[in-house]
Amino acid sequence: MAPMNERYEPQAIESKWQRRWEEEGVFRGGTRPGAPEKYVLEMLPYPSGKMHMGHVRNYLIGDVLARTYWMRGFDVLHPMGWDAFGLPAENAAIKDGVHPAVRTAENIASFKQEMRSLGYSYDWSREVNTSEPEYYRWNQWFFLALMEKGLVYRRFAKVNWCTHCLTVIANEQVKDGLCERCESKVVDKEMAEWAFRITRYSQALLDGLDQLTEWPERIISMQRNWIGRSEGVEADFQVEGRQERLRVFTTRIDTVFGATYAVLAPDHPLVAKICAVERKNEVEAFVAKMATQSKTERTAEGAEKEGVFTGAHARSPFGGPPIAVWIANFVLAEYGTGAVMSVPAHDERDFAFAKKYGLPIKVVVQRQGGEPLPPGEGLLAASVEDGVLVDSGEFTGLSSEEARAKMGEALSRKGLGKKTITFRQKDWGFSRQRYWGTPIPIVYCDRCDPGRGGTPVPAEKLPVLLPEIETQAVLTGRGEPPLAKVPSFVNTTCPRCGCPARREVETMDTFVDSCWYYARYLSPRHQAAPFDPAEARRWLPVDVYVGGPEHAVMHLLYFRFWSRVMKELGLSPAGEPVVKLVTQGIVNGPDGRKMSKRWGNVVTPFSIVQKYGADTVRTYVLFAGPPERDFDWSDEQVEGAFRFLKRVWVLAHQHQDCAGASWQGAYEGKALQIRRAAHRCVKRVGEAIERLSLNTAVAFIMELLNALHAAGKPETVAEKAAMAEAVRLMSLVLTPFAPHVSDEIAYAYGATKVTVAQKWPEYDPALVVEEVLPYAVQVNGKLRAEVRVPAAAGEAEVRSAAESEERVRLALSGKQVKKVIFVPGRLINFVVG
Repeated sequence: MAPMNERYEPQAIESKWQRRWEEEGVFRGGTRPGAPEKYVLEMLPYPSGKMHMGHVRNYLIGDVLARTYWMRGFDVLHPMGWDAFGLPAENAAIKDGVHPAVRTAENIASFKQEMRSLGYSYDWSREVNTSEPEYYRWNQWFFLALMEKGLVYRRFAKVNWCTHCLTVIANEQVKDGLCERCESKVVDKEMAEWAFRITRYSQALLDGLDQLTEWPERIISMQRNWIGRSEGVEADFQVEGRQERLRVFTTRIDTVFGATYAVLAPDHPLVAKICAVERKNEVEAFVAKMATQSKTERTAEGAEKEGVFTGAHARSPFGGPPIAVWIANFVLAEYGTGAVMSVPAHDERDFAFAKKYGLPIKVVVQRQGGEPLPPGEGLLAASVEDGVLVDSGEFTGLSSEEARAKMGEALSRKGLGKKTITFRQKDWGFSRQRYWGTPIPIVYCDRCDPGRGGTPVPAEKLPVLLPEIETQAVLTGRGEPPLAKVPSFVNTTCPRCGCPARREVETMDTFVDSCWYYARYLSPRHQAAPFDPAEARRWLPVDVYVGGPEHAVMHLLYFRFWSRVMKELGLSPAGEPVVKLVTQGIVNGPDGRKMSKRWGNVVTPFSIVQKYGADTVRTYVLFAGPPERDFDWSDEQVEGAFRFLKRVWVLAHQHQDCAGASWQGAYEGKALQIRRAAHRCVKRVGEAIERLSLNTAVAFIMELLNALHAAGKPETVAEKAAMAEAVRLMSLVLTPFAPHVSDEIAYAYGATKVTVAQKWPEYDPALVVEEVLPYAVQVNGKLRAEVRVPAAAGEAEVRSAAESEERVRLALSGKQVKKVIFVPGRLINFVVG
């Protein structure tokens, strides 16, 4: 037993324990043969700047779980690495006039130092850096493997072009018409790009959501909506006076007799063909205007719906009068067929557009069992529910569901359409016109593949190395991709014929790096494959994954796709990469705004660790609120966390003379109360961690601390033994939250190994039975009082105690008790009249 210093000085103990953990390798995964495995992972950071409190919280949640699993006897894998490529790192480097490789290395060193100072339980032997050739070589290997499977292709498409980053960005990276990275305007631009056929997996990705029972419902909902499966029909409307047909997609073919106009995307190929001469100038002006707006701007929630009439008309495949054909900003060429039939009586968007432009409204579906809808012109809003068809020819009287089935069959018979399924999700364009990324392993040879999309570099010649570039002008990439300006990189030989050839000068989206990094951790120096399949069978899928909800339809969707591909390639047994997903809230600045350099409200971990110690930072952040909720930084509450740990230290120091006490007899009086408080705390903290109520777990430890301080100085041997047991138990349950002070106290009380290597304490069931229980007392469901009664009390005893409360007596006075609802252990409710 080592004597404790009288004062709590975290700076004197924390580095000591961090060195010991490292020297003893206590966090090395794979060191407990035969033990059940747990893989705990937090999303790896972009090292594009300094570490902030949002990072701290993210990693702390995983750290609490990892340490708890170690203590519960699991072999735990808890690695960390760096998402080092990509726009954030390159933009930061350019802003500071430093090469991305240099700035990234500096930021990684800074991040790692801060992580170590906070006592995270990482297995640093598995560290990966996605900007190193040993890693991105396998990005290129995957590119070739996916190309063989027909999942990689070159296309000419309209893309999202960031006007500041000067590169393509994915749909998921556009927020309200702006680049989510730099908040600059995003415009549509047509250009060639490389893409993954993620849409081949749309249905599988959708079906897989049903397996993800431990993912937050909002993430499931966001992915389901992004994939956007729609069952409907494609139907041909014949353009009046022309050979062309206008093919629309709709999920509500039952409303076709209410279609009073049709709408094409402004860039639909039929627009120029069917536009009336007298409408040409106005139509062309509108098309030109739409070309300057991105699709996200045009379809954003709240965006004004606008359009122009083409002068053309078309007829429904089910007959009826011709309807006007318009073009409008809310229809996109790449979604569905780029054309819609508009039924203003039964669609909110169509209703608003019809009202704005004075277009006809016709009701063709009446509600079942309700007030009949007025004629179209009398509608105050669209009626979008299913119902019974009216004014719909031979389909009148059918339910919407029946009509959809019969109309679909009729279209197929007539050759005027078909039932179909569409997905909102589009293929993933992943090539970027920037320097700091994985080179795409393609060469262009005029002899072997003129115009055929390039020749892949053989796997045995990987990696295609990213060249070193020194000049700032090249890094900015203005005018063309930066790699195009490096002749030593561009000029090569064809791997097929040996003739002169040119390398692809675009690089891969950084989301490729983060699609599979969790598997590289399993065997980071494996040379025969991206990772060892045997290790994958042992550790995958990841048991717990912690990260921000902002990744719902980017990283979290992409790596689900990649996981399926890895399974098909025989690399991994897991179709889904993660069992349990934990999403954490934002740490705001003291002013309530998200921490940002722009607001000057950033609190750095380093400054707080220097002043209060790592355990204070950990305890404050974990106690501030449930993991999934946002919270505002408070210097006063940081002080409170420090005072709490100081009180823990003082208590342990005051009673260190009890550490050697031993008692074999019965515990009574104060000794029994001390033991009850300690064992109750063990039970509550364990249960709180299980349900991820980490703030509640800290609160339970605080309750125990208060009880032990209130107990005063132990006098008898039994009391001293009880106090020593309580302090030891407190040091163990405090370990996941404040591991440094926990280890220091544990060793002072006779521990021979670090707390995380000890067994999670077990509580004595006999000591956690509540002697007294609180009961809520309600009158007609309204809370009037709370009473505390013996745990064994029945309804009569609880009722007697409740009726003795003055507020309850007043609420019952002069009223007849008609019924008493008694819920054992929880409440009693008097129903009065």
